Amino acid sequence: MEIRGMYGNGRSSRRREKGGARANFAVDSRCGGNRFAADAMLGFQFCIRVLQFGPIGAETGALHLGKLRHMKAGIRHTYSAATDARTAVREFHASVAQPDMALVLFFCSSDYELEALAEEMNRLFAGVQVVGCTTAGEIGPGGYRDHGLAGASFSAEVCTAVSGSADCLEQFEISAGHALGHRLLQELERTAPQANEQNCFAFLLIDGLSVREEVVGRTFQEALGRIPLAGGSAGDGLNFGSTYVFADGSFRPDRATLTLVTTRLPFTVFKTQHFVSTEQRLVITEADTALRLVREINGLPAAGEYARILGIDVHQLTPSRFAAWPMVVLIDGNNYVRSVQKVNSDGSITFYCAIEEGIVLRVARGVDLVENLEDAFAGIRAEIGPPQVVIGCDCILRRMEIVQNRLEERVGQIFRSNNTVGFNTYGEQFRGVHINQTLTGIAIGMNPSEVQSG
Repeated sequence: MEIRGMYGNGRSSRRREKGGARANFAVDSRCGGNRFAADAMLGFQFCIRVLQFGPIGAETGALHLGKLRHMKAGIRHTYSAATDARTAVREFHASVAQPDMALVLFFCSSDYELEALAEEMNRLFAGVQVVGCTTAGEIGPGGYRDHGLAGASFSAEVCTAVSGSADCLEQFEISAGHALGHRLLQELERTAPQANEQNCFAFLLIDGLSVREEVVGRTFQEALGRIPLAGGSAGDGLNFGSTYVFADGSFRPDRATLTLVTTRLPFTVFKTQHFVSTEQRLVITEADTALRLVREINGLPAAGEYARILGIDVHQLTPSRFAAWPMVVLIDGNNYVRSVQKVNSDGSITFYCAIEEGIVLRVARGVDLVENLEDAFAGIRAEIGPPQVVIGCDCILRRMEIVQNRLEERVGQIFRSNNTVGFNTYGEQFRGVHINQTLTGIAIGMNPSEVQSG
């Protein structure tokens, strides 16, 4: 497994591990090669052909760099609807460029010519630490968007950041993942001696088709200790073919990139999902964790037992049932969603997350998605005040549901009101746990003096 790093001053480093290619609403408040097949979401194909995410309007400020130099340094975010990769990056740069940038995050459509996009990013942000990924849809200042480029820049006045990547995830080794996490912690401590677990957070981007999110996320969180981690799995629109993570100047599949940030600004790492657990328990009695496959529930064929608990015939286990009645697992007092991908001909069930034998799941039921989202952001504002920016990782299954129920405008307004920028994912991470049908993210507030003066 190849390990790479990039630090806040723009210097990069590389080394290869020995062995060559082997290599509910919750907040955590702080101040300071197995791969899916191309039909990985076969169970949701009924949605894909009817989804039209709507027209896209350009939202880039397209400000002249001379004007930007007179603006206060901090956090800037934007979205470009340009269909040409180089034009999109130029518009993006014109809106977010600022002196002494410590970090740039971006999320782009997989429809772009990625080599051209990478070249333009490297040219315009030379010497700047840039991390990004392809998406299943973007979240811009105007809400849900598609076929564009969204992101944000962070000035060195408000944060210090370091990042590193692990490639060849098929051969990911826990020891190497721990080493990468520890090395980034040491580098952050050297460049920002004030960094501690109270003023740091971690952001993870990972190939959404690698089927390695569980072990990678858990390994990084173990290495980071009490520093909270959130992130998302890169997407490929509704194609489910190939996903890419950008770091060290290039896009690559089979990659995970970990970014550590320390800031004097208030922030919170959060997750929310609009599902609550019921009393209906399911014990996983036979499973293949590597394949995310469950063969038996409560000692009986998985599909039949799942259908029995829902009170329906096994032939009625359709994608709409999966979406409406996922399962949740309780970890440290929080429910984490485990979504069903499909029922197989042998009566087994394939999930979007790894499921281990012996685990106890509960059937979940949905509640009002918009109300849940409003409550989540109200909780964020109560913790940190009005957010300057929210980096959001929102499951593509949630977006499908929102589109089907014609809730785009209502959800978009909530995102706009809370300065949310991010992307639709193939999976989400929260404190090292890989989950589905969830919104995870990092909300960053303002200086108390700025809030008072405003």
